[in-house]
Amino acid sequence: MGSNGTPGVRAAGLKRTGAGARPAKRRLLVPAAAVVGTLLLTGCSQANKEQWKRLGLPVGASDRTEAMESLWIGAWIAALIVGVLVWGLILWASVRYYRRNENAPRQTRYNLPLEVLYTLAPFAIIGVLFFYTIEHGNEITHMSDDPSHTINVVGQQWQWTFNYKETVDGQEGVWETGTLEKPAELWLPINESVQFDLTSPDVIHSFWVPSFYFKLDVIPGRTNKFQLTPTKTGTFAGKCAELCGLYHSRMVFAVRVVTPDEYQAHLRELAAKGQTGAATGGQDATTIPGHGEQEGEK
Repeated sequence: MGSNGTPGVRAAGLKRTGAGARPAKRRLLVPAAAVVGTLLLTGCSQANKEQWKRLGLPVGASDRTEAMESLWIGAWIAALIVGVLVWGLILWASVRYYRRNENAPRQTRYNLPLEVLYTLAPFAIIGVLFFYTIEHGNEITHMSDDPSHTINVVGQQWQWTFNYKETVDGQEGVWETGTLEKPAELWLPINESVQFDLTSPDVIHSFWVPSFYFKLDVIPGRTNKFQLTPTKTGTFAGKCAELCGLYHSRMVFAVRVVTPDEYQAHLRELAAKGQTGAATGGQDATTIPGHGEQEGEK
């Protein structure tokens, strides 16, 4: 209030200034959001865009790619549909039946159609997922009676040994293994079927090459088998996907997919080095490097 009884000009001015600042802030948010959006979009390379289409899967490099990718994306689509439906119903019920007064809403004791719906709907969803899982699973795990090559994969703490079961320069089988300092390399010929026989002398491991879209446990006392055909040349990462002890994180290997001629040349190199026959595991399979003791020893 001024000295003459009129409203204070200063207070009114401050109020108008505060009201005018809010629209100005809103106007600044629009270009800021546009700039951030532009940076995010321009930062997406073509490779990243393709990976988004695969929902995070790497580029496939085996004949199991199509079936596994279809199952993976289909499962995500089904989960998205169910999620949107469930959350939509939750939000609708929250808004539609929000408490607006003290009167109790009309109580419905039975609703047979609704009860039948929420009983049968989950069975229908599970049935569809089960059908496609079995269909694609059979395709992914299919094995022929006459694969072109057979490799015995030995997983041991904490590296891999690969026994190529082929006759090379008159020798029955060649092998190669790795150490923690120099991980093993698995050589495969492109467009030729390979059977993998997985064994372990110690604990459970898991043979995983992400680009092959396939993973299988390596279990002591039994031989797990699977087949696939590499379809892309290059070097791909492989690893153990089962926690197996102290150096589990270093139990990695490289997969080199090459031409059939290069594959045979590599096998002859192994035979020339004297790595013939079969190996059941590396010399330091259970030895902690730098300590000279077995795992678990004091």
